[in-house]
Amino acid sequence: MSLYGTLRTSVSGMNAQSSKLGTISDNIANSSTTGYKKASTEFSSLIVDSGISEYNSGSVNTKIAYGVSEQGTTNNTTSNTDLMVSGDGFFVVQDTSGQTVLTRAGNFTVDASTGNLVNAAGYTLMAYDISGGQDPSVVVNGTGGLVPVNIGSVTLSAVPTTSGSITANLPSSSTVVAAASLPSTNAATAAYTQKSSVSTYDSLGNQVTLDVYLTKTVAADATASPPTVDTWEMAVYNQADATTGGTTSFPYSSAALATQTLKFDSSGQITSGTSTSFAIPGGSTVKLDTSKVTQLATSYSISATMNGSPPSAASSVKVNSDGTVYAVDGNGNTTNLYKIPLATVQSPDNLTPVAGNAYQVNQNSGALQLGFGGDAGFGSIKSNALENSTVDMASELTEMIVAQRDYTANSKVFQTGTELLDVLMSLKR
Repeated sequence: MSLYGTLRTSVSGMNAQSSKLGTISDNIANSSTTGYKKASTEFSSLIVDSGISEYNSGSVNTKIAYGVSEQGTTNNTTSNTDLMVSGDGFFVVQDTSGQTVLTRAGNFTVDASTGNLVNAAGYTLMAYDISGGQDPSVVVNGTGGLVPVNIGSVTLSAVPTTSGSITANLPSSSTVVAAASLPSTNAATAAYTQKSSVSTYDSLGNQVTLDVYLTKTVAADATASPPTVDTWEMAVYNQADATTGGTTSFPYSSAALATQTLKFDSSGQITSGTSTSFAIPGGSTVKLDTSKVTQLATSYSISATMNGSPPSAASSVKVNSDGTVYAVDGNGNTTNLYKIPLATVQSPDNLTPVAGNAYQVNQNSGALQLGFGGDAGFGSIKSNALENSTVDMASELTEMIVAQRDYTANSKVFQTGTELLDVLMSLKR
């Protein structure tokens, strides 16, 4: 066996253990880094052709592997913008130069200068803009259509009234009002049985108060030909159009927004006129449910539930498991803003690591595929949670001791080979 071969083999062994100590050092240093995937040094032997009677030592090769597909444990947090991928997938992020990479580090915060969600490494989270109510147009094998998630510009929002319901009881003993004097005539002499007001909101968030008149028009009479049932008229006016001064709001400057005939059976349950639709000035069409109105022998009562709200500052931003980012205003209304996709590759362990705990797609990893949390082949997104590093400190310290011993053993081989060469060189003297 060549003494020079012995020296070269022991040197390769020391270099291999140095690489192993390097990965151990990185792992220990990043044991608290969010989403970090531990690195490992794998060894393989390099054999040199040998004869029958003489052995030529080879060397050891190293390959650095990354356990990118390994799932880290969950670290629950109090921040809504802390995100974690549970299962397969990566966040699509972008660096300051516009290059797109992948990461599992979801410790995002709002950048003060741009309003974008940026993680600790400075990467900006990318997603599809759905603030206009549209479905995201997903490019399944590319990042086209993705924009930075910007929540710094979420300020005020107004929700117009589009639906509501009235629950009321109309006294069965009420007196019938003549047709010529009904509120629907909008005459100065109009009379009514009951009146209440309801608040709604237009498209700009302005409050629009509606005057709701409920007036009995027909009393039930089984002996009449044909028989009659208890009938009421509901008339809805814009309070802003009412006459000011005097003892009555009539006549309004505009006609009724809606009129509806309500009919009741002998049990006081409504049988006709269970819903109506009308447009609010400056707002949307409102569908009003009146199916819970009754006519019973008790006093008048009414309650109304209407959706919509005035402008209100966004109080928080939240993220669903499918990646939908939505704002919640002070009135509890939600507005969809973005939808965060997840990216997968066929072989995540072969992705190319880059600075900032991120990865680039390469030929060995396979092509990029995009989808959403919960889709087949993709994990889910957890808000108020971060993925811990996959480093096990006890294992790393154990591996460090083994690498130290192996390095020392290789150095002893090198020292022995050097001493034998000295003996060989001394034979000449």
